[in-house]
This record gives sequence, structure tokens and C-alpha cells, in this order.
Amino acid sequence: MADPILSIRNVSKTFGEFRAVNDVSLDIHAGTITGLIGPNGAGKTTLFNVLTGMLKPTGGTVHLDGQNVTGFSPDALFSLGLGRTFQIPRPFAKMSVLENVMLSPMAQVGERVWGPFLGAAKMRDQEATIRKRAMEVLDFVTLAPLADQAAGQISGGQMKLLELARILMGDPKLILLDEPAAGVNPTLTKTLIEKIEELNRDGKTFVIIEHDMDFVMQHCDPVIALAEGRKVFEGTADEAQSNPVLLDAYLGAQVE
Repeated sequence: MADPILSIRNVSKTFGEFRAVNDVSLDIHAGTITGLIGPNGAGKTTLFNVLTGMLKPTGGTVHLDGQNVTGFSPDALFSLGLGRTFQIPRPFAKMSVLENVMLSPMAQVGERVWGPFLGAAKMRDQEATIRKRAMEVLDFVTLAPLADQAAGQISGGQMKLLELARILMGDPKLILLDEPAAGVNPTLTKTLIEKIEELNRDGKTFVIIEHDMDFVMQHCDPVIALAEGRKVFEGTADEAQSNPVLLDAYLGAQVE
């Protein structure tokens, strides 16, 4: 098997005396859709926050494509091909859907102090290129008709698609999704799943936190489970449904 695209070893994250993530090691292989499951409070989102630079680990290492990226900032990781969405989307509500997507590319000329004055022509050309790409991405996630709509006025499910569109502007190779189906109506959930699977066929790798077990069992392989901050299971969806340790974790039993 090829080297993993993401490899973490003995990662821990503590808050005072509380160990939210406890000595977790796992590998994510390119081309997979990995489901990350576990009861509330298991440490799933905290692990995502460590992997994406939102939090620095208390211990352990994170490697992305063989490079040690432990403690890298979110923007540095995004530039290296790691994107993530959040459980609760927070778009710039008063900006349009299109403008939200156009903000995503890094190192834009207009962001520099003297960019608008010394590089006006280059800035206009870059903006036109970004706008074209943003409309292509919005068309892919079925949001093109809402391009001029204020992002704060679209539905929660559409905001999940908007988040996906924003990270696709960086052309990530690894995408971490935090409960993408939560609070989304069945029609938009179906659209989201279709887009995830299409991107996966095109070579994108996914790790998905999800409480919807039908979603996980039908679309994720492998499945990894956390409980009390520790990895308690890794295997196929079929194995997950009959694993006694995993069942105990969901029923609230102590992890041995």
C-alpha cells in the first residue's frame, strides 16, 4: 500500500487536566473516504482542529504527504492541500455567495498594501480569473443560480455546499468535513453526497465526521471510531456494525 497522505502518531490534546484527544495514531490513504465516528464528546472535532492547525497538539506528530506539519497554521496547511469545513458554517453573511468563494484563494494581489496602486492591471486580471473559477466551482456544487444572493440568506444546507465550494478554490488533495449532513434536508444531502463521491473519483481524499450512521455505512471506507479521546476501532463499515467495543462506546460503557 502506498504511503499515507496523512499520518498522525501519538497525538494528544489536553485542556488543563482534561485529555480531549488521547494518544491517537492513524493513517489516511489517498483516494479514500474515511468516516470518523464516535459519541458526543469523543474528541472528533478537537482532533480535526489539531490536524488543521486550529489547535496545537499537546503531544505527537502530524505528517501530510510525508512532511512533518505538526503545529502548522491553518493557512499554511491550506496552501499544502489540506482543507476543512466546519460543523456550523459561518460565511460572510452580507457578502454574496460569489464573493465568499472569491475570497478563498491565497496571496491575492489586492491583499497587499500597495497592490491596488502598483499592480492595478495585474489585480484586475487576477480577479477576472478568480471570478471565472469561482463560477465554475459554484456551478459544480449547484449554487451558481445563487451567486449574487447574500450568503446569510441561503439555507443551512446551501451553506454547507458553499463551504465546500470555498475550500475547492484551493484545489485541496485532502478534505476534512465536520458533520456535512447535519441539519441538511434530504435533497441537499443527496447533492452533497454526489459531489463528495464525484470529487473522490477525481482523486480527492476525504475524512468525514458524521453522526448519521446510514451516511457513514453507505459511503465511508474505512471507518475509524473515537471514544473518550482514544481510537477504539478501525475497519470496514460491516465490521463497525458488529464490533463489541464500538457498540459499548456508543452505549456509554467505559473503554477498556
